[in-house]
Amino acid sequence: MNDLSSQNTDRKKWMSLLAKAPEGRIAALLDTATARPGFDWLRAPEVGSVMVRGRMGGTGDAFNMGEMTVTRCALKLGCGTVGHGYVQGRRKACAEAAALIDALMQTQAAPRIQAEVLDPLTEETEARQTSRADKAAATKVDFFTMSRGED
Repeated sequence: MNDLSSQNTDRKKWMSLLAKAPEGRIAALLDTATARPGFDWLRAPEVGSVMVRGRMGGTGDAFNMGEMTVTRCALKLGCGTVGHGYVQGRRKACAEAAALIDALMQTQAAPRIQAEVLDPLTEETEARQTSRADKAAATKVDFFTMSRGED
């Protein structure tokens, strides 16, 4: 049972990483790593929207913030493995590549796909986050109370 939980956690991580990847990057890494296998569509790429929810301060009641455009698809490899792809925006080719990676990560090709696709994506994502945090930190203003010298 613990193994299944671990697999689900790992899958959530790579699905999240693929969903947020820059346009064209997933396909470029996939094409470099391996030849694309044959597959059948279970659900061809389609564009839709999802409701984005938020919380004030991260602890308040949830509220509907607005809608976000997403592209999703599902495919089945020749070996029977099913892959799903969800990406931000109107990017059908990216959704297809994400679904292929999801399916391949459930096969014997997983170590190669992890090393040649997911690990570089993780490094790039962390570098973008660090750069963004550094830019934000550069604008930080520290406020403090000064004594006016009055008793």
